[in-house]
Amino acid sequence: MSYSSRPLPPHLRHPSASSVSNGSGQSPVLLARIKEKQLELENLRQLRDLSAGLAGQMQILEEKLATLADGTEGTAVMSNWHNVLRAIHMASTAMPKLGVEDRAQTGDDAVKQDPAVPLPQTLVRIPTQQVPSLQQAKSAEGYD
Repeated sequence: MSYSSRPLPPHLRHPSASSVSNGSGQSPVLLARIKEKQLELENLRQLRDLSAGLAGQMQILEEKLATLADGTEGTAVMSNWHNVLRAIHMASTAMPKLGVEDRAQTGDDAVKQDPAVPLPQTLVRIPTQQVPSLQQAKSAEGYD
């Protein structure tokens, strides 16, 4: 596609240069529109600057929230220790205790070897997410 090489009329050749040179000859509507566009451009620049500042503040807020989330995880772990220690205490108090007289009569070695003395329950946490995969692995070993 070729462009025509017709010369442009003189009033269309350099509209920006002609508007600067004869600013008084322009219509007031065009001058008002130019002022309006300049104000709009200035407002858009201010909006850009404010948006950049807001983006920076949001970045700082994100970092602070990440720190806060890490702190709450640590707090949750610390608050859980109370429950763990309480469970251990409950397990140890549920176990029958030998009196001082019983220890003197039987001796500590006899108590350690006596299978009738119940031991405390073992506290173990088993992850339930791995149970199906472990069952499949055991069943696969059984078929081999």
